[in-house]
Amino acid sequence: MAHENEYPEYYVDMLELIWGDGYMAPGGAGNVARLLEGIETQGTKILDIGCGIGGPAFEMANTHGASVVGIDLELPLIQRAQADAERHGLADRCSFVHVELGPLQFDDETFDIVISSGALTQTEDKTGILADVKRILRPGGFFSCYDWLRSGEPGSPYSDDMQEWFRLEGLTYALETLDSYQRIIETAGFENVVAIDATDWYRAESRREYELMAGPLNRKMVEILGQEHADHFVENWR
Repeated sequence: MAHENEYPEYYVDMLELIWGDGYMAPGGAGNVARLLEGIETQGTKILDIGCGIGGPAFEMANTHGASVVGIDLELPLIQRAQADAERHGLADRCSFVHVELGPLQFDDETFDIVISSGALTQTEDKTGILADVKRILRPGGFFSCYDWLRSGEPGSPYSDDMQEWFRLEGLTYALETLDSYQRIIETAGFENVVAIDATDWYRAESRREYELMAGPLNRKMVEILGQEHADHFVENWR
């Protein structure tokens, strides 16, 4: 089944306003640092799954000394990332590839590090893609992932508030619990798996974001998005 783009330009503009130029996931450049904490990156080759418009790749090249390949299902995001790599003078260290749903089109043992920030949230077959990640990693390589998870038991009903949030998001979600996610990663063949619950961090972060969106950033949001879209995002964050 063909992928249907889920990130219109106004949505990307909104995410950048909150998280910084080039970033489509919480924390911006700070989240890149968390993903790579304790991992030697100088001179490594990194794959960024769900690279979006390239901000994390540029950060990994500039600050962490890596060369980066970014992949995404959404062609408009890849096109923008490619253009920005040229504009930033990073095209020799950051390349971006539009991919289709299915196995990763890379040879075995191609990358030293694979990262993903919020992208596997929308993937039903997590076991399949993680096994593929294991295949393309070199011996001793690292997979580091930030992802949206759920509380409760897998398959249990979502609350009415959560259902309303899904409606406002308009995106496809396939959420695991922290424990079930760890088991999936281990089943895919990874060793020394560490799972960290970042709920407290993002609870505080999302409240800070909401207060900015409802207050100091609101006029800018209306200028960029129009009143209807701005109100939609404020309600989404609330």
